[in-house]
This record gives sequence, C-alpha cells and structure tokens, in this order.
Amino acid sequence: MSAPDLLPPVAPAGRVLSAGQARLLTRSIIGLCIVALALIFQPFSLALFGVGAGLVIVGGLAFNLVPVCRAGVRVRSVVLAGLVTLIVLVVMAGLAIASAYLYALYLRPR
Repeated sequence: MSAPDLLPPVAPAGRVLSAGQARLLTRSIIGLCIVALALIFQPFSLALFGVGAGLVIVGGLAFNLVPVCRAGVRVRSVVLAGLVTLIVLVVMAGLAIASAYLYALYLRPR
C-alpha cells in the first residue's frame, strides 16, 4: 500500500453560497423588513398592522443573518446562525412570559 491509500477519504466541502445566492438572500431579508415597515405604517387595516408587527420581529431576527450572507460561506453556517437566532428568540420569549406570569402572581391579592 502506498501512502495515498492510507489517508482517509477527503470529505466534501459542502454547499457554499454563490455571490448571486448571497445577494438574493440579503436582498430578500431587506425586502422583508421594508414590507414589514410598510405594513406597520399603513393607515387602512388593523389586521395588516398585526401582520406587519409580526414581520418586524421576524425581519429583525432575520437581519442577524446578513453578515453571514457572503459568497463562499457554507450554507450550513447560515442555517446554524439562523437556528441560534431562533433559539435565542424562544428563550427570551419564554423568560418574558415567565416574568409576566410571576409578576401577575405577585400582584394578586392575598
């Protein structure tokens, strides 16, 4: 056996973002934020305002991915950054809900 036969097989590099994909993802996130702001400030429908308020939260969290959206970055890294952001959102929402519940218990007459 020669030396190259003893080496383990090289793992594939994985999918990486091309320049076009990175640009599309960045512009999509920015577009989502613009649509969310337009829905917040439209004067016609309270339901659209509610949708816009939800999209502002989603867009704000998605905006954390913009620094990761560069050409040559592995798709796995972008997905991992998104998952970390989502986990932080869930933890913070849980803490906020628990805090409000405990405060309501504190205010309840005894």
